[in-house]
Amino acid sequence: MDISQSNHRPGHAHGHDHNHGHGAGNAPSLNRTAWQATLHCLTGCAIGEVLGMVIGTALGWGNWETVALAVVLAFLFGYALTMQPLLRAGLPLSQVLSLAFAADTASITIMELVDNAVMLGIPGAMDAGLASPLFWGSLTLALAIAAVAAFPVNRYLIARNMGHAVVHAHHRH
Repeated sequence: MDISQSNHRPGHAHGHDHNHGHGAGNAPSLNRTAWQATLHCLTGCAIGEVLGMVIGTALGWGNWETVALAVVLAFLFGYALTMQPLLRAGLPLSQVLSLAFAADTASITIMELVDNAVMLGIPGAMDAGLASPLFWGSLTLALAIAAVAAFPVNRYLIARNMGHAVVHAHHRH
């Protein structure tokens, strides 16, 4: 990668910056924007994942039923967090849904695959119970690893004006 590409800003489709007096020089770095997008997705995933794990564990469900609920809730909350400001901005629901799916699907999918694989891979984590440090420590570790795994996906998408770059374009208007 050449040096001009390392400073790529969302909103520019080519590998170098131009500051035409419209504030592009003040844009956050690609890595910072990707990390913010990752943390945004992580927030929605974590809400859904924790809620799903807590409900499934409290009800005594098996691992696969609990994971399925956690995944559904992670997508639901992830999309909802993206949709909320867009709906408040007055965009039509059909456009908001399209933007949320485009912005979050890849990131949430990676996070869910990774965090559930970690939870299932730690012996006893899924069966530890809600009062167990093993359960909460494993879930925390799983979500942290999932965020690290999703970061390069978000960075790649944003660098190509996809993913969260599409949503951020609507925040500026």
